[in-house]
Amino acid sequence: MPWDPTQYHKFQAERSAPFFDLLALIEVRTNLKVVDLGCGTGELTRHLADALPNSNVTGIDNSPQMLDAARAASLSSPGPSTLPSVVRTSLRFEQGDQSQLTGEWDLIFSNAALQWSENHSELIPYLYQRLTPGGQIAVQVPSNHNHISHQIYRETASEEMFKFILNGFQRYAPVLSIDDYARILFKSGAENIVVFEKVYAHILEDSNAVVEWISGTALVPYFERLGEYKDEFVRVIREKMRAAMPDSPVFYPFRRTFFSARKPG
Repeated sequence: MPWDPTQYHKFQAERSAPFFDLLALIEVRTNLKVVDLGCGTGELTRHLADALPNSNVTGIDNSPQMLDAARAASLSSPGPSTLPSVVRTSLRFEQGDQSQLTGEWDLIFSNAALQWSENHSELIPYLYQRLTPGGQIAVQVPSNHNHISHQIYRETASEEMFKFILNGFQRYAPVLSIDDYARILFKSGAENIVVFEKVYAHILEDSNAVVEWISGTALVPYFERLGEYKDEFVRVIREKMRAAMPDSPVFYPFRRTFFSARKPG
């Protein structure tokens, strides 16, 4: 999908908060082999690397646009060699499919990315098997797919004109319930299982800001297919959102699911 780093970063502070909650779940050790799945533009991957002394951290993303931004920022930032040897960490970025991860890893970390890969009942056990003995998986995924904004864009995509242009396309989040994630990790043989949902209470300027938010994420696969009709699609969504969320400022509760577990060994 053609990701737009500028659009995505319009709410960078709000999008970053769950990362630090996920980071708090990490068992910090030295000399780890770490992968950040869906690293995006890499700013948060650098925070992850800074928190893990003497480790090798690889950020993986399938978007060339995001990776270009990540690599450019890395070139303009002080390199790992400027840090004291006790905390020196290697950081690199690669293009790849997070659902096809290979190799073995001491930490598999993913913040707001696995929702773009399907069939989590198979994906999570697959990723778990990529852990070394004693390794940890830590994941955060948005679970806000029942919010009115998502209902409205799916409804709009079902309208006759857009349904024709989209050839009937709809994308539904593959995110499971917290009970399901806990059960999957248990059946995989994991220990130290932690699974929870948290609601982030965002205050945005108005309903247009909510549309801007989802334009950087949930609407991307629709934009890819709409071509010249993208602006009309957004216009209709904005109109419906103004009716559904007329307040200014607007309260935008955002649900996110977290899970972490360790592989025995």
